Amino acid sequence: MKTAFNRREALKLSVLGGLGLSFADVSNGLISLDKIQTRRIPSTGEALPIIGLGTWQTFDVGNSMEKRKVLTEVLSKMHHFGGSVIDSSPMYATSERVVGDITSNLAYQNKLFYATKVWTSGKQAGIRQMEASMQKMKRQRMDLMQIHNLVDWKTHVKTLKAWKEEGKIKYWGITHYVDSAHGSLENIIKLERPDFVQFNYSIRSRHAENSLFNTIEKYEVATLINQPYESGSLFRLVRGKSVPEWAKEYDINSWGQYFLKFILSNQNVTCVIPGTSKPHHMIDNMKAGLGKMPDQKLRNKMVSYLNSI
Repeated sequence: MKTAFNRREALKLSVLGGLGLSFADVSNGLISLDKIQTRRIPSTGEALPIIGLGTWQTFDVGNSMEKRKVLTEVLSKMHHFGGSVIDSSPMYATSERVVGDITSNLAYQNKLFYATKVWTSGKQAGIRQMEASMQKMKRQRMDLMQIHNLVDWKTHVKTLKAWKEEGKIKYWGITHYVDSAHGSLENIIKLERPDFVQFNYSIRSRHAENSLFNTIEKYEVATLINQPYESGSLFRLVRGKSVPEWAKEYDINSWGQYFLKFILSNQNVTCVIPGTSKPHHMIDNMKAGLGKMPDQKLRNKMVSYLNSI
């Protein structure tokens, strides 16, 4: 969700030297590659690009035109590679409004997949908050509305199901970001059959592999993955170290791609949503959706290598 370590150093070491490119080439988006892969949303069969964009902290820029200009470039890079998912929340301060203001001026605004959340208690309070979110994001219909961290979920799930029937939202889902909530997510999946579930999963935080992914597969639920970089701790772990040569055989040319490709090699992952406010990081993220994905043997090797650092 946030990247504490300055990722620019890692990218210089592992991407540019290997490709013979200048850093300006990457940050200016001069590299033209294929579109990223997509996976199906089980409840409808709709194809969704496997890498999107989280907005926690990164889009909380208020009225700063300078920062909004940079964020517009971030969205441009995502769109260039075929990405579409933007995930926000009323919890994220000005992020929803910033998303709405920026995207309303984009020619491709209606090709994006807008997701936000309800984060309050009480039916009417939830309705007011969701309506406010839709106004801020300038959407007549929200692609995905989620119950943030399961706050008052029994109340909101009734509203979300009704809104889906009425066409006010296309999908509804539930979210959390800690391992201890995975059991609750599983129980709600079994009971209410949401379209989406969002949760934490990364190369060093694999609690979801114990049973949550099995439940997701059985009940055919789409997934959004948060905390892919463990709040930046993964980049701190590999600081000053190069990506191993054997990883490059799977089109892994940076540590960001190493971490994201491990997640995406789990076929029950529909889309991962790392947050960034930097265009060159967006490019690096999107490249993880290109080329080969690790098989189980390589996944094990990736874990072992990281544990040895």
